Amino acid sequence: MARDPLTPLLAERGILLTDGATGTTLFNMGLSSGDAPELWNTDHPDRIAALYQGAVDAGSDLFLTNSFGGNASRLKLHAAQDRVRELNRLAAEIGRGVADKADRKVLVAGSMGPTGEIMAPMGPLTHDIAVEMFHEQAEGLKEGGADILWVETISAPEEYAAAAEAAARADMPWCGTMSFDTAGRTMMGTTSATMARMVEKLAHPPVAFGANCGVGASDLLRTVLGFAAAGTERPIIAKGNAGIPKYVDGHIHYDGTPDLMAQYAILARASGASVIGGCCGTTFEHLRHMRAALDASAADMPRPSLDEITEALGGFSSAADGTEAGGPKPADRPRRRRRAS
Repeated sequence: MARDPLTPLLAERGILLTDGATGTTLFNMGLSSGDAPELWNTDHPDRIAALYQGAVDAGSDLFLTNSFGGNASRLKLHAAQDRVRELNRLAAEIGRGVADKADRKVLVAGSMGPTGEIMAPMGPLTHDIAVEMFHEQAEGLKEGGADILWVETISAPEEYAAAAEAAARADMPWCGTMSFDTAGRTMMGTTSATMARMVEKLAHPPVAFGANCGVGASDLLRTVLGFAAAGTERPIIAKGNAGIPKYVDGHIHYDGTPDLMAQYAILARASGASVIGGCCGTTFEHLRHMRAALDASAADMPRPSLDEITEALGGFSSAADGTEAGGPKPADRPRRRRRAS
């Protein structure tokens, strides 16, 4: 198996800052809603390089490639299902060029999002087909020079397991996050405690695991506390949204200020996370404040209480965190996962 580059870098630096929102940043650069960001790897490589460079300049220790929707199922919506390997290779190649010019070690993380299909037996996507789709994407990212694969915004444990098998086939280390957005559960019902147990049972487990996207920063930190309470020894990832989305003047706006995300970063570390970044709505300005806050704060702060989290970041979207006996169950009808941005 290829060498894991994240563990030694984490040991060296103590905490790792990831990047922010790919979609938000690209929309600000002119991407139209409904278009495939991955096509910009060929059409606007300079803008993708600027996306990566912005994260590096803001202090990120790693950034994710512009390949979240780069699997055959997603790209088929844009008649680009035959370009999976090409688009993923280019996403990583552009990133490799940016990372290699940095004045410090920066990792290129090959982003792989969900297929957008429902896994069997509830849906038509079989394990073998899911593995094949993720593997095709992984090979393109590997060819382009990605240091590590980064599976994100997954809802179903079966899809997470398929991505793990694909990473093994590609001989690549990987990290993997799920999105907890239904009263502390993923859309398909997984809780933080269930995920912490699940990763240890995989034949090719992730180097680090955690949560991304979801509802708001407060909810995500409650999930991180759940991971820590499960007793995991793996690094925990926290990649929360910049506040809560609101519809303003015809587009989605996230209300989390840079100062709020700085507080989130400090609380994320105190909650047990050691790989910290932002998801939807997180800009380079947010990242700069997060970097400064992490560098200036103590690494041995006590675990925050739920009251301390809500006082700093706002209230939870639900009373339950998904782990309580008889707690809220996920909706009967799964909805399609939106693109992380």
